Amino acid sequence: MHELDYVKMGARIRQLRKAKGWSQEKTAKKCGISLNFMGHIERGTRKMSMDTFVNLCKELETDADALLWGVTQPSDLAIQGMWGQLEPQDHDSYAMYIRIMKSVADIMKSRHCF
Repeated sequence: MHELDYVKMGARIRQLRKAKGWSQEKTAKKCGISLNFMGHIERGTRKMSMDTFVNLCKELETDADALLWGVTQPSDLAIQGMWGQLEPQDHDSYAMYIRIMKSVADIMKSRHCF
């Protein structure tokens, strides 16, 4: 199991907030927390509740993995939606498609494309 790095998580939150052009104050209001607490979250000096974490994910339009670990994992549901309705005999093709998509994502991450 990974240990949470609150400083890195706070930096990711700050990066997403700034990408939206939001101030700490605006983000704090959207999430129902104080400006002071928002600063602590971004510095990684205080832990937030699950409710606050969920609100941050929702308001910043990101998923938990992105904030916690800095990685995004496409959900199986999203991938199935891209792939279309699968027939039982397509399982091997689907598994290969997943491996290809994960490889492409790894390449793009290593080149800092997203």
